[in-house]
Amino acid sequence: MKEATKDTLKDAMSSPIGTVTTGAEDPRPAVKSGGERHDGLRVDLPYSDLREWLAEAEKLGEVRVISGASWQEDIGMAAELALHSDAAPCLVFDEVPGSPKGFRVLTNFFGGRRKNVTLGFPTHLNKLELSEAFLEHYLKDLRRVPYQEVETGPVFENVMMGDEVDVTKFPTPVWHERDGGRYIGTGSFNVTVDPEEHWVNLGTYRVMIQDRKTVGFYISPGKHGRIHRDKYQARNEPMPTAIVVGGDPLTFLMACSETPYGVSEYELVGGIRNKPVKVVRGKVTGLPIPANAEIVLEGFVDPDKRMNEGPFGEWTGYYASDTRPEPVLDIKAIYHRNDPIMLGCPPLRPPDELARYRAVTRSALLRQNIVKAGVPDVKAVWAHEVGTARMLVGVSITQRYPGHSMQAGHIACQCHVGAYAGKYVIVVDEDIDVSNLDELVWAMLTRSDPATSIDIVHNAWSTPLDPRISPEDKAKGNFTNSRAIIDACRPFYWRDKFPPVNAPSPAVLKKAKEKFGYLLE
Repeated sequence: MKEATKDTLKDAMSSPIGTVTTGAEDPRPAVKSGGERHDGLRVDLPYSDLREWLAEAEKLGEVRVISGASWQEDIGMAAELALHSDAAPCLVFDEVPGSPKGFRVLTNFFGGRRKNVTLGFPTHLNKLELSEAFLEHYLKDLRRVPYQEVETGPVFENVMMGDEVDVTKFPTPVWHERDGGRYIGTGSFNVTVDPEEHWVNLGTYRVMIQDRKTVGFYISPGKHGRIHRDKYQARNEPMPTAIVVGGDPLTFLMACSETPYGVSEYELVGGIRNKPVKVVRGKVTGLPIPANAEIVLEGFVDPDKRMNEGPFGEWTGYYASDTRPEPVLDIKAIYHRNDPIMLGCPPLRPPDELARYRAVTRSALLRQNIVKAGVPDVKAVWAHEVGTARMLVGVSITQRYPGHSMQAGHIACQCHVGAYAGKYVIVVDEDIDVSNLDELVWAMLTRSDPATSIDIVHNAWSTPLDPRISPEDKAKGNFTNSRAIIDACRPFYWRDKFPPVNAPSPAVLKKAKEKFGYLLE
């Protein structure tokens, strides 16, 4: 096995991974200015790190501090009750028994009005409006700002190296009662660099504590971090890795999203903020890590070292993957701020916090993918929370030609954002609010015919976490599934003769809400 050190990474890390060049040989979009857009919505975020975000949430009155809860059981139980509800507050667990004073855990950040603040938009926008604003202001004109390297930052307030390394000192919960261990990585992201193309990726993968100096993490096949790891494996080289536990919510959110291959999420976050993300170089690997991160684990992934990982309650709502040997990170250094805050975002049976934030961003990304593929008159897209923003997608269109609805459905289930682990796509007319599950299912029940309105796609890209894949197929590495595209639009050739809807017109509905909306309060 080849040895990797900070010096051996010098050539790779000096490549333009944190720059944007222009010219015919670089297909990446040039950096463009941001600020206020045509509709008056601000896109400047009021925070740059997790602490500043917490202060904004406190201004909204949406933070609850819980003192004395145990990491063994209490934090996980409280999260189970709160994270299913959008109306529940952000939870901050302080004075956790067995952990140093001041060490905290924060969870349920993406709910209530604070989810709008997280993305930099007014609090009055509903979830579909928030997704549309995210698409309009960020995705349609994808701006990239190079990250900025600085000498030091708050993340280096405390440095543990050598025998001092002890990841168990943090108040890492057992999130679910059947979990195989303590998962410090649920609201975290991994920083890696491609050993051949030299671009930096941020990806969110579950991270389990093995012992004081070791954590294991699982990455699904096809994910950018997995591609990096596979390349190091093929070269028989250890992979330098930094795991950020307690980054700011926007960076975590972008690390969870389907972004273009070869594009660093640091640059996208910089584009959203209209200013560069400030990073420091890890003292061991030289990887760029956020200067204001709360906690960072840094080390190397040995290509030959495996330890049992799991089981873990996953985003499908099941323990769909059993205990098995997975690669581990040998921690060489831990950095943390004074009184560090761990960001926790454990997956629960949906809908949950994980599904809420992915629904907003993935719906926007999915709509963009469908439109870029050439499908006209796409009015709205919603990746539903109950399917963890993957397994149930609603698409509304204005029908323009025969086959338009099926075209939209097939593209939705096979474009990059929709291809992974999907199940059902329902295409409806523009009068349906696709973010309203009742309306979407009503349209499916009344405008589709089971015998003629459903297309099936076989052998689609899925995941070992899919509980419907048989044990035999999983053992063979066959992680594929099927997709159903349901045409729930009025039949094109006689759509004008379809029975009218028994509901008020938009104008009358608006008048009713203005006059009698108080009845719903």
